[in-house]
Amino acid sequence: MSHTAPPGECWAITDLAAGNQRQALALAERLRMPVRHLVWEPRAPWSWLSPRLTLGGRLALPRPQRNAFAPPWPDVAIGCGRSAALFTRMLRDLTEHHCHTVQILDPRIDPAHWDTVIAPSHDQLNGSNVLRPLGSLNPIDDSWLEDGRDACSTLGDLPGPRVGVLIGGPRTGIRIDIDYAQQLVSRLLARQRSEGGSVMVLGSRRTPPGVIDVMREALRNIPGIVWSGPDDGNNPYPGVMGWADRLVVTPDSVNMLSEACAVGCAVQTLVTAPLPPKLARFHQSLREAGLLHDLDSEPLAQQTPLRETAAIAEVLRRRILAG
Repeated sequence: MSHTAPPGECWAITDLAAGNQRQALALAERLRMPVRHLVWEPRAPWSWLSPRLTLGGRLALPRPQRNAFAPPWPDVAIGCGRSAALFTRMLRDLTEHHCHTVQILDPRIDPAHWDTVIAPSHDQLNGSNVLRPLGSLNPIDDSWLEDGRDACSTLGDLPGPRVGVLIGGPRTGIRIDIDYAQQLVSRLLARQRSEGGSVMVLGSRRTPPGVIDVMREALRNIPGIVWSGPDDGNNPYPGVMGWADRLVVTPDSVNMLSEACAVGCAVQTLVTAPLPPKLARFHQSLREAGLLHDLDSEPLAQQTPLRETAAIAEVLRRRILAG
């Protein structure tokens, strides 16, 4: 691996979405450059038309943020999400191509507006400057998992096998509701009755409260935890990922599935209805790689983890240094 870091500063530009922030920062930090994280969300009409409308684009920001969108410009800018794509696209022109602009996720317009576009293969985006990982970028590696175990050492006292359950939320074409929660928890309980162990449930900001209520009630006498927000204490996500012997993930989130597959334990999901086409392609690619299994299956205890961020960062570093 190259030990040469690009010169200058890297801007990581995102909106408030945690998944977008996670991807941009995971990649930026791998470049070994000083990183400035900028959380920018354009105002209308730019928010409606981002990243197509660039005319007057600095006015898309409120005045305090507008002052930050000014020289000295970064040497590298990494954006994730459609809102960030406006600013990474503008930076390429504002710096006369001196800033290497990177856009994570399909920007929905010609990728030639950026120096590098990183879009998962199920997006089916093509271009000479397009890098196509299988899943989403994330920080998970052995040291990250070790830090998670250290930070949440009490989870290691739970009886094994420790089953981590990551719950997302509804999205177009996918229902994560009380009925789904009941189907999921009945399978978790059946497995726990046969093999013992513990269940560690993590909700997300997208998880409906009723889904968490079902899980709390059904698992109240089972060793483990149910976490749904700050009222339950600090987020134990790194610890759950670090201590899990198996992970069960709802089917709605590319980010959650990618991160689960980066751990190295078996990953299962419960799909109760046909998935939207793009997401179905992603699921199929994980299954073909032996990374994802049905909840009722008997998967291998260990699997080769899906860790793509370091390799993508190395390719990007070479592209930046090559100019």
